[in-house]
Formats: sequence, structure tokens, C-alpha cells
Amino acid sequence: MPKRPATVETDSGSDSERGTPKRTRRQPADDSDSDQAGPSQRNGRQGRGRRARNEEDSDAEAEVVVPVAVDDEEFENAHRDRIRRQLESNNRAAKGQAEYGIIESIECVDFMCHERLFFEFGPQINFIIGHNGSGKSAVLSGLTLALGGKTNSTGRGSGLKSFIREGTNASKITLTIKNQGPEAYKPNEYGQSIVIERRFTKEGSSSWKLMNEDGKTTVSNKREELSAICDHMNIQVDNPLNVLTQDAARQFLSGSQPTERYKFFLLGTQLFQLSQEYDTCLDNIRKTSKVLQTKKEAIPDLRRHYNEVVTRFKEAEKAVAQKKKVDDLKKELAWAHVKTKEDELKKAHADLAAKKKNIPKVEEKIAGSELELEEKESVVKACEDERKELGSVGHLQERKNKFADELRDKRKTLRTCEHDLVTMRNQVSTVDSQISGLERALEEEKKKMEADSRAKRAHLEAEISRAKADIAKLEAEQEEIRNRRESRRNDMLQAQQAGDQAKAQVEAHRTSIISSQTALTAAKASERDTFVPYGNNIKAVVEEIDRSTWYGDKPVGPLGRYVKAREPSKWGDILRTQLGQLLTAFAVTDARDRDQLKRILLKHRNTNNIIISERDLFDFRSGEPPEKYLTVLRALDISDDWVVRLLINQGRIENTVLSESRRSLENELKELHGGVGWSRDQFNVRVFPEGGASSHGLQIRKNDAQSLLLTGRNAQAEIAHHEAALVTLNQQLQQVTQALQQAVHQATQLRRELDGPIAREEQAKVVAIRNRRSDLNTLQSEYNDEVPANSAGLLHALEEAQAEKTSLLTQKETSEKNKATLQTAVAELEAQLAVVNGHIGEYQEKLEGLTTKLQTAITERVQVQNDIKHWTQRLAKEKDLVKTAESHAKVTEEEFDTWTKAAEQFCSRVETTRTPETIERESDSVRRALEAREKRQGATVEELTAQVNKAKDAMDKAEGEWKSANRLNKALRTSLLIRLHRWQEFRSHISLRCKLIFSSHLAQRGYFGKVLFNHEAQTLTLRVQTDDQLQKGTQAEKDPKSLSGGEKSFSTICLLLSLWDSIGCPLRCLDEFDVFMDAVNRRISMKMMIDTANANPDKQYILITPQDMTNIRIGDNVRVNRMLDPVRRTRN
Repeated sequence: MPKRPATVETDSGSDSERGTPKRTRRQPADDSDSDQAGPSQRNGRQGRGRRARNEEDSDAEAEVVVPVAVDDEEFENAHRDRIRRQLESNNRAAKGQAEYGIIESIECVDFMCHERLFFEFGPQINFIIGHNGSGKSAVLSGLTLALGGKTNSTGRGSGLKSFIREGTNASKITLTIKNQGPEAYKPNEYGQSIVIERRFTKEGSSSWKLMNEDGKTTVSNKREELSAICDHMNIQVDNPLNVLTQDAARQFLSGSQPTERYKFFLLGTQLFQLSQEYDTCLDNIRKTSKVLQTKKEAIPDLRRHYNEVVTRFKEAEKAVAQKKKVDDLKKELAWAHVKTKEDELKKAHADLAAKKKNIPKVEEKIAGSELELEEKESVVKACEDERKELGSVGHLQERKNKFADELRDKRKTLRTCEHDLVTMRNQVSTVDSQISGLERALEEEKKKMEADSRAKRAHLEAEISRAKADIAKLEAEQEEIRNRRESRRNDMLQAQQAGDQAKAQVEAHRTSIISSQTALTAAKASERDTFVPYGNNIKAVVEEIDRSTWYGDKPVGPLGRYVKAREPSKWGDILRTQLGQLLTAFAVTDARDRDQLKRILLKHRNTNNIIISERDLFDFRSGEPPEKYLTVLRALDISDDWVVRLLINQGRIENTVLSESRRSLENELKELHGGVGWSRDQFNVRVFPEGGASSHGLQIRKNDAQSLLLTGRNAQAEIAHHEAALVTLNQQLQQVTQALQQAVHQATQLRRELDGPIAREEQAKVVAIRNRRSDLNTLQSEYNDEVPANSAGLLHALEEAQAEKTSLLTQKETSEKNKATLQTAVAELEAQLAVVNGHIGEYQEKLEGLTTKLQTAITERVQVQNDIKHWTQRLAKEKDLVKTAESHAKVTEEEFDTWTKAAEQFCSRVETTRTPETIERESDSVRRALEAREKRQGATVEELTAQVNKAKDAMDKAEGEWKSANRLNKALRTSLLIRLHRWQEFRSHISLRCKLIFSSHLAQRGYFGKVLFNHEAQTLTLRVQTDDQLQKGTQAEKDPKSLSGGEKSFSTICLLLSLWDSIGCPLRCLDEFDVFMDAVNRRISMKMMIDTANANPDKQYILITPQDMTNIRIGDNVRVNRMLDPVRRTRN
């Protein structure tokens, strides 16, 4: 194949225009070098006639020989027949429908002009028809946006906001893609279909959901996953030939220029993208060649430097003899230091023996004081036992207070009763005087009344009686209504109360769900890190503790690592709540280690407690209650004996009692004559030795990381437990929510009944009673008119006075009875109070005597304890001195052994009697003489040796790296040349296939034509000879501009079908392709497109046209979707 050379040249402008070598979908700029045909043309015009020199020792700038494309006519003659046969073979070959990568359905909600648009597509040919303005093009826009295409490629808007239907705030597009067959994308996760949902809002937010075939389970919401799906299925949504929008189709069909058609050809076949990437590779190879040339120029300098250092090193070898004298003195000095350390070791052993003799004397003092302490303890215990036998005065004091309160209340009530009797006697006397006066006055008035008015008064009295009876009846009915209303009101209040309770339960369940979710998160974290319940990054804390050095024993913790609950389901919550701070604590044996441990904890943002305690495994059995009582210690399984003692000292777990309920726990503590305990119903109970008890509730924490302690479950079981709890809580939440809705509904119904029928009925009764009372008042007035005014008034006053007297007498009798009862109760309470006061006085006398005796015994015991403490501290001090001496002797011995081993490794033993100082003075004298010689040379022998090695390594490394990188760059150049040759072959094959298929499609209309490619000028020209030219015998071929509208559109459709044959994407979309065609050209074009689709059943076609399908034969593999006519809205 002929070639022409081209030198690869770059400048600042071209670097920025070519972009990165990544294979991304890009839209080229019209005014940049990106519009060039490819590397074969662009580089072929540069440096013509020059050859690259690829030898390793070449200093010239790297050049690349780019192969020149073979002549089109020569290539066509060589390959036309073979490609034509291949096309015919492909047409005859049976192909199946595509198993993945085709669109099954699309749904657009509030998108462009559609409130909801839904289409199901067939696997092969799909037509979308409808009148202009019906929103057909929204299908392709939705398809582009759902697959991650650019908004400007739709030709319908510059941003997502412009696609949201007017009057709404968001839009949603749902796309279903087929995903079957052996090449399906993640079939175990997505199934036989992939559902892609994209939602965007006017606020600018946008999101994707990639779901499985049922559209309910979200597999991913990342854009990268969508890109992976498109790459796997070879869907190129931004490729202008795959999805030809309405504007692009109109431009392509009616007014496209040769350069634009050539640009479509390169972009659609992705040859342009390969071209850009090859250009980037060429630039990188050139830059690498320049760097390699620079590295090669530095190698001679490194070699010269190496030779200079070797020369200096040979001169320095003359100082070796003098250096040997220095080495001999170093060996003697090493063994002189060993002898000095041996003398120091003997002195340390003598000091240790002297200090050990003091310990037995101090221990004897402690033993004597401990015997004395036992005697004092027995005296104190006897006093305490006598004090316990005395008992408590609490119950007597309670009785005294009770009697005093009752006596005070009775006396107050008695005084009030006596005062009321005096008042009532005076009131009865006054009323008797009033009654006598009224009777005399009434008798005088009766004598004055006339006999002729008696009949009328009798009639009025009868009417008044009837009116009163009616009123009484109406009031009874009104009372019945009121009772019924109150009953309904009570029912409503009960419903409201039930609603409030249900609402509280809903909130409680929601809180519990949040708590369970938090605990589930902590459990999942603990699956990865078992230290999660103990604080922040405790695992790193423990690792740092293991690496650090400590004065005492290595710190132990967290203590919860060594603790398990024997019955976690029963006692886990109580023990975790009460012992939480201790379970997360750490322990040290030396107070000096506390600050270092605290710094480690604070470094990881922890404030865990730190316990300082000696490792004392004391016997604690004497402090435990009998076996029948369950204590905290007996409820735990602790794997470390020292942790047991720490929890006993800090938490008194050996005598803290556990019981099922507060009452049973209080009874058990009383049997033990006092103590502390925790009950399963969440109470902390304390019973005092002198009597009495107190208790308070425990706050159980369930939503923090410590809730994972003492559960008895591993991480997986803990996760399963909380997940099951979440399911149960959610079910319960649904139930209480339903109960809440029912209660609200019932309360609303009752409120309507109260405000409706019952209220109206009650109002009617009120009106009836008011009217009847008005009648009664009228009759009463008439009656009063018949009776003299004085008689009526006197009669009314007499009745009121008699009624008042009767009431006063009844009250007086009741008060006299109460007074007698109160006087008896006061006398009894005074006698009982006197007896209780006597008992309390006797108790206080005995208590004061025992208290004085006990205080004296305790004072003496404290004195003995102080003596023990003094001698114990003295013993500890002596032991510390012994320990320090032992440590010093041990360190000295270790140093002696280490120095001896080091000296033996350095040289054989050298006997010497000189001190290290004497040897060092002689060695310094010889070393100064050696340094003076080295100073003249500029470096020591060791430094010169290091310089020689360093120079040799640098020279070898530079030469090796240059050779390796040069070989790689040559391999890259060779590979790129092969790829450039392949690129030109791809372009030639695709061009020839396009020409043959174009001619074949034109022949179906009776036309003759061809496609002319000019790769140098980057043009694609059509030449067509129509049937009328053939009839006229004209052989000249027309340019598309001279064709009629229908002929031009038909020829362009033939070109589009030819280009489609070169695209691997399973999807072809075309919008309004027949707007410029007449009926004949449209019918033939449609048939040709359907035949092409039938020949390629593994491709899916979505074709949009405003025309109807009346004259088109529809097969089984063709699906027609009709859009409704557009709805026109008019403004008022």
C-alpha cells in the first residue's frame, strides 16, 4: 500500500482543541480542527516527504509516518464484488429479533405538552402518526433525556426546565428496555427488562432510578450505571444518525450540504471520535520522544561524574592503614565499656540484698496491728448487733405524725361545729319571731276578704296547677334529652380520649422505629468492628495500647470484653443500663499510666472511665448473700478474675440483689437486713438497716451503641433481631394508625349528632318550657289581682319562714350529732398519742447510750486502721525500693549482657586494664590525624565509597530507564501506525458499502445514482439520474439541489438507510422524514424502509410522520401508534 510521511507537530491551540483521549461522546465545534476527516488527512498534509528515525540512539525529534489512504477507485475495483456478495448474503441470512437494547415502552408525565403520554413499541418497526402539534416529537425528546442524552440534541430546549409542562413543577419519564438472552446486562439484578425513570423539577434537580422488570425494586440511582447499560447495549443516544430529531431530519432532508453530510457520516459511524483519540496519541508520543531525548543527553554527564568519583576513591585507599589503628582502638574501647558495666552490676546486686532485709521487720508490725484490728472489729460488730436488735423508731414516728395530724384536723372540725350550733340557735329564735308576726297579720287580712271572689280564685288555682304540671312534664322530657346528650358527649369524649391514646401510641411506635433503626445501624457496624458498643474507634485504641510501653501492667479494657450475661433475654437490659459505664471502662495498675491512656482515648474522641487498681485477687465470698439470692455477680459470666474484683470494688456486684418485681425485691432485702437491688420491672430499691426503704425507676436505654452489650447474640443475630423488631413495629404502627383513624371518625360522627338532631330537639323543649312559663306567669298575675296585695305577700313570706325554720332545725340536729362524735374521737386520739410518745422517749434513751458506746469503739478501730495503713504504706515503699533496686539490677544485667553480645559481635574479646576515657583520648588523637588527611582529600573513605556506589546506581538507572521507555515509545508508534491503517480501511469499507446500498435503494424507484466521497475535501456528494432523464435519454446526473422536493427527500432517505447499515446501535429513530415527499415517493420510501427493517429484524425502528398510513401495507412486525388531535386552549 502506498504511504506518505507526515511529521507530528503540535502547538498550544491544537492541544486544547483535541481534548482528552477518553472515549466519550463529543459534539465537535464548527471552527476547530475537530472537523477534519482524521489523522490520515490532517497529518498527511504536514511534513510531506520526511521519514521518522526510530533508532534508540537518535537525537532528532520523533516523527511518525502516517499511511496514505488507498485511492477510492482502486479500492472499489478490488473490493466491490466481494462486498456486494457479502451484502446479498446478509440479506438472505435469517436473523432473529434483538434480545436486548430495544425500547419496550415509554411513559411521559407532565412532559412538554402532555399530561401523560404512554406508548408500547414493537421489536421491529414502529410508526407514530398524528396531526401537526399533537406532540409526536415529545417521544424522541423523552427517549433522549431518559437515556442521558444532551438537552440541546433534542432541538426542543436548552435546559431541562423547558421540558416541564406549563403549570406543573416536575416531570417524569419512564423507559423500559428489553434485557434478555445470553448477552443481557446483569440479568440476576434487573431481570428480563430494565426500567429507567428520570425525574427533573423546575428547581433544577434531576435524578435517575434504574429498576428491575417489575419497576418496584431500585437497583441503582447513579448516572454511571446508566452509561454502563448504554455502552453494554451499544445505545448511542447522542449519535445524530441513531436519533434524528425533527429539526435535524428537516435539515438533513431538505438543505444539507456535502460537508454537512460528510460530517454526519463521520459522527454517525464514530470514525470522528477515533480520529480525535489517535491525534491525542500522536501528540503524546511526540512529547514522550522529547522527554527521552532530554534524558539521553544527561547520561554522558552521569558517566563523567562516575569516573571522577572512582579516581578520588583510589587515591583515598592509601589511608586504610591509618584507619586500621582507629579500628583496633574501637575494639579495645568496646571491651573497656563492658568491664565498667560489670563493676556496676556487682554494686547493684549488693544494694538489692541490703534493701530486702527491711521488709520482714515492716511485715511483723503489720501482723501485730491486724490482730489488734480484729479485736476492735469484734467490739464494733457487737455494738452494731445490739443496735440492730434495738430496731427502728421509724414506725413509731410515723404513727405519732399520723395521730397528731388526725387530732389537729378533728379539733379544727369540732371548733367549726360548735360555732355553727351557736349561729343556728340564734337563727331559729329569729325565725320563730318572724312566723308569729306573720300569722297574726295574715289572720287579720283574711277577715277583710270578700266572699264573692272565692269562685274565680278557685278556677285560677286549677289553671295554675295544670300549667305547673305541664312545665314539670316538659322539664322531665328536657332532662331526658340532656341525659341523652350527656351520654353522647361522654361517648364522644371517650372516642377523643381513645384517639389521643392512639395518637400517643403512633408517636411511641415511630420513636421505637427510629430507635430500632439506630440500633440496627450500630449492629451492622459491630459486624465489621466488635468494639463499636464501647466507643469511637475503640479497636484503634486497643491496638495503640498493645503497641505502647507502660509503667505497670498493660491496661485492660474495655471491661465488657470479658463479661457476658447468663440470661441475656431476662437481665440484659437492666445489667446493661446499670453497669454501662463500667463495661466501657479501662483499668491500669499504675497511676502513672493514667495520663497516657487518657491521651490515647481523647485522641480517638473517647471519654471512657479509667480505673486505677492493683491486681489484688482478694476473697470476696464473705460479702455475698446466701445462695438462694440472685446477685449481679451470679447473673454474669466473667472470664477474667481481675475484672471480677474491679466490678466488685466499683459496682458492688457481689451483694447487689436481682429480683422479678419491686415488691419481691424489697422483701428479699428486708430478709437480708438491708441492701440494694434491681428488679426486672425496672426499679432500683434500697432497704435501710434501721428500717424503711426507697425506690426509683430505671431509665432503660435502647437506641445507642451500648444496647449491643450483654445481649447474648452475635452481630448477625443482632441484625436479624432488630430487622424483625422493625417489621413488628411497622405492623403495630399500621394497627394503631388504623385505630386512630377509627377513633377520629367516631368522634366526628358523635360531634355531628350532638350539634345536629339532639341540639335541635333540646332547643325545641327550651322554647316550649319558656312559652308555658309565660302562661303560668300570666295566670299567677291574674290570681294575685284577685287576692289583696297584703294577703298574698304575707302568705308567701309565711311559707318561706316556715321552710327556713324546718331547714335550720334539721341542720342543728345534724351538727349536735357530729359534735358528740368529734368529742369522742378527740379523746381517743389524745390517749393514743400519749402512749406513742412514751415509747419514742424510751427508744431515744436506749439509742443514745448505744450510739456513744459505738462511736468510742469506732474511734479506736480507726486508730488501729491508721496504724495498719501507715505500716502498709511503709511496706509498699520498701517494696518499691526493692522493686526499683531489682529493676536497676535487671537493667544493668541486661545492659551488661547486651554490651557483651555487641562487643562479641564487633570483635573478639580484648583484655584491657585501661579506662574508656584513656582509650578515647588516644583514639581521638589518631582520628584527628586521619581526618586531617581526609580533609585534604575532601571526603572520608566511607563517604567516597558511598559516592562511587551512588554515582554507579544513578548512571545505571538512567540508562535502564531510557532504554525501557524508548522501547515502549517505539512500540506505541508501531501500534498507532497499525491502528491508523485500520482506521483508513474502516472508512473505505464503510464508504463502499454506503455507495452500493445507496444505488440499490435508488433502483427501487427506477433511479440511478451514486455517492461521491472526497476524503481530502471532507465532502459527501449525491448524484442522481431520475426516470424522466432516462426516458429523455439524458445521461447527465443531477445534483440534489436541482431535484424536486420529493426526489431530493427520496434520495436523502436512501442515503440515510445506507448510513444506517454501518451503525451497530440496535435503535433507529427518525422524525418527519416524509414532509417534503409526494405520494409516490413517500409510498416507495415507506416500503423501502419497511423492507430494510424486515431484512434487519435485530434492529428497532421508531419513525414519526404527520401523514396517515392509508396507502401503506402494514405487516405483523409493524406497529402503528396514533396521537390524538391537539387540544387548543383559548383565552377568555
